[in-house]
Amino acid sequence: MGRRADDAGTAGEPPRKPAIERSEEVAGNQMGGAGREGSPRGGFSLTTPLAGVAGIGSATAGALRRLELVTVGDLIKHVPMRYERHQAEESIAKVAPDQIVTVRGDVTATRVAGPFGKQRFEAVLLDETGRMDLVWFNGSYLRSQIYPGLRLRAHGQAKRRGPGFQMANPKFLILKEDAEEPPPTEGRIRPVYSASEAIESAGIERAVGIVLERAVGQIEDHLTTEYRQKRSMLPLADAYRLAHRPETDVDWREARRRLAFDELLLFQLGVFMRRAQQRGGTAAASLRWTVEIDARIRARFPFRLTEAQDEVIQQVAADLTLDRPSNRLIQGDVGSGKTVVALYAMLMAVATRKQAVLMAPTELLAEQHFGSISKFLSGSEVRVELLTGSVGGREREATVARIASGDADIVVGTHALLTEHVRFESLAVVVIDEQHRFGVHQRATLREKGEDPASESGSGRSSPHVLVMTATPIPRTLALTLFGDLDVSTIRELPPGRSPIVTRVVSPAQSAEVYRWVASRLGKAGEELEQAYIVVPAIDSGASAAGDGGDADLNDLRSLQARLEQGELTGKRVAALHGRMSAQTRDHIMARFRSGLIDALICTTVIEVGVDVPSATIMVVEHAERFGLAQLHQLRGRVGRGRKRSACVLIAEPKTPDAEARLNVMAGTTDGFVVAEKDLEIRGPGEVFGLRQAGSPPFKVADLMQDRELLALARRDAVAWIERSPRLEGPGEELLRKRLLRTHGEWLGLGDVG
Repeated sequence: MGRRADDAGTAGEPPRKPAIERSEEVAGNQMGGAGREGSPRGGFSLTTPLAGVAGIGSATAGALRRLELVTVGDLIKHVPMRYERHQAEESIAKVAPDQIVTVRGDVTATRVAGPFGKQRFEAVLLDETGRMDLVWFNGSYLRSQIYPGLRLRAHGQAKRRGPGFQMANPKFLILKEDAEEPPPTEGRIRPVYSASEAIESAGIERAVGIVLERAVGQIEDHLTTEYRQKRSMLPLADAYRLAHRPETDVDWREARRRLAFDELLLFQLGVFMRRAQQRGGTAAASLRWTVEIDARIRARFPFRLTEAQDEVIQQVAADLTLDRPSNRLIQGDVGSGKTVVALYAMLMAVATRKQAVLMAPTELLAEQHFGSISKFLSGSEVRVELLTGSVGGREREATVARIASGDADIVVGTHALLTEHVRFESLAVVVIDEQHRFGVHQRATLREKGEDPASESGSGRSSPHVLVMTATPIPRTLALTLFGDLDVSTIRELPPGRSPIVTRVVSPAQSAEVYRWVASRLGKAGEELEQAYIVVPAIDSGASAAGDGGDADLNDLRSLQARLEQGELTGKRVAALHGRMSAQTRDHIMARFRSGLIDALICTTVIEVGVDVPSATIMVVEHAERFGLAQLHQLRGRVGRGRKRSACVLIAEPKTPDAEARLNVMAGTTDGFVVAEKDLEIRGPGEVFGLRQAGSPPFKVADLMQDRELLALARRDAVAWIERSPRLEGPGEELLRKRLLRTHGEWLGLGDVG
C-alpha cells in the first residue's frame, strides 16, 4: 500500500464488479476518534487499547506500541505498504521465476558451506517433477533439524539459478511420517505491513485479523454517499476492509484510491482553510509603492535587473500594497537573483517606515546576506542588524533592544530570531530563505511578531507579509499543493555575464590527475585569478556529514588538506572552512578567499548556499555519490558566477542505481528545473520537499507523483468546498472538520479555527 505497491499477478485476471457496488454501508463510530455513546459492537471500540482486546495479548500489544499502534483504530489505519501474490502450492516443474510459491518434496542432500561466521545451510528438495535448491544464510544451526530423508514443505520466492530454481531463506514445515500430510495451500494476495524487529508483518496481519470485521463496522464516513458515488469512491469502512483483506488486485487498488484521496483532500482542505483564515480577518500594513520609491530602490543595485526579476517584483509589490497579509513563494535556480527581489520588498517596508526581517537556515548564509545587503545599502540611512546564535552577551542585548525600539530597519538572522525575547516595533515584511529548511510553525512564529497592539497606530496587531524563497525549483502543480497557502512566482532567467559550467564525473582512481589539473588552473600569474572549492562530506573520518557514520576510507577534510598541501597543491595557498569554526573565523577565511589570498578552499557543505565569489571557477566534490541531487546542484552553483568558463568535477564511486542516476543527471544538465524533475523521479516528493520532517503532512498512503490526478481532484474539491464553507461548519461537515483539525490542525496552525 502506498509507495511502490506491487503490481504482481494482475495480468490475465478477469474483470470484477467494482467494490463500490458491493457495499454502501456506513457504520456508526468515527475512525480513530472518540466513539459515539453506547456499547461498541463486539466488545471493543476503535479507541480500545490493543492490550485490552481478547486474542492479541500483552506481548503483541507491546510490540505494536513500538510502532505507535496503541488502539484498535491505530491498527486499522496501519494499512499494508504493499502486497504479495502467493501462488497456490505447485509442483516444482510448474514454478515460475520470481513468484512466491509453496512446494513440497523430499530432502535428498544437505551441506553447510561458506567461511566460518558467514556459513549458509543448503538443502536439495525433490518432488516427482523436479528439483528446488533451498538455502538459508547464516543458517548452519538448521543441520540438526533438516537432513536427508525428511519430507518438507517450503514457502518463499523462487529465483532462477542456472538451469533450475533456488529459494533463499524459505519458511518451512517438516511433514511428519506418522501424521497425515496437510492439504496443498491455496493462492491468495497477502498484505505486507511496515514492521519492526519486535513484530514481523505476519504478526501484524494476525492482529489485524482479530479486530478487522468488528472494527470496520464502527467506522463512520465523513463523505456523503452522493459525493463518493460521483467520484467512484469506496465507503471508508469498505476501503479499510479491502486494504487489509483484498481478494483481487482490483480490491486493494480501489481501497488505496479512497484512502489516498482522503489524505490529499484533508490536506488540501486544511491548506485552503488556513488561506481563508489568513486572508479573511487578519490585517497587514499596506506598503507605499510609487515611481519615486521604485527608482530609489533600483538605484541601490549596481546592475540592471532581468526581465524575470522585474516580473516577480511587480507581483510582490502588488501584494505588499494590500491591507491583508500576502504569502508568496519565490523560486528560482541557483544565482537567478532571488535575494535582490527580497531586498526590494524589504526596502518597500523601510520606505513606509516599517521593519523587515530575513531569516536564513545557517549562520554562514545569514552572514552572507548581511554582508551583501549592507554593501547594497552603503551610504544610505537604512539601519541593518545581524542576529545569530553567535551574537551573545551585551552585543545581543543591544541588538534586541534596537529591534524592539524600531532603531533597526532590516534584521538578518537565523533561528535566533524566533526566540520570545526578540520583539519588533513594526514588522511588515518577513523573508525566509531556503524555505524547505523551516517548518510551518517557524513561519507562524515570525508572523506573530507583527505590530504590537500598544503601538502608536492603535490599529492592533497586524500580520506581516511573508516571502519564502527556494533555490530548489518545484514543479508548479506540486508547489501549489505543498504550499497552497502561498502564491508562486518563478524566476527562470539568469543574470547576464554568468559563464557556462562543464560538469565531469570521474572515479577516485583519477583524483590525483584531477588535483594536478586544479593546480594548473589556480592563481595564474598575469592572468585573471582563478580559485577552487573542494568539498568533502565530513570534517574527519569519524563522523560523516552525509549521515553515513564513520568511514575509514573517507577522504575527510583534515586528511585531504594534509595530502594536498604536501602533494598535488604544494605551493598553493590552501585553507579549510567548516561549521565547527566560530563565526569570526569563518568570516576571516571567507574575506581572505574573496580577496584572492586563498587559492583553494577545502570545505564541507557549509558553502552550499549563499556564497558568491566570481573568481571561483572550479568546484571539486569528493565522494559525490554521498550527496543528494539538489545539494550537488547547489554546490555547483557556487562557481560560474563570473565571466570565465567554470568546471565542476564530481569524484565518485556510485554503489547504488540511485547514486548513479544522480551523477548522470548532474553530468547531463545545469538547468535547475530539469534537476528538480529528475530528483522527484529518483527520490519522490516526500524526500525532496521535506515531508518526512516532523510537523509536516503525514501522507501514509498518498504519493504526490503517482497520485497526481487524485491530487488535482482533491485540490479542485477543496477550493470549492472552502469557498462555500470557509470553516467547515455547514450541515453534515462536523465529522470532516474534526478529522481535519485532528490530522492537520496543529502543524497548519488551525487551532484558532477550532
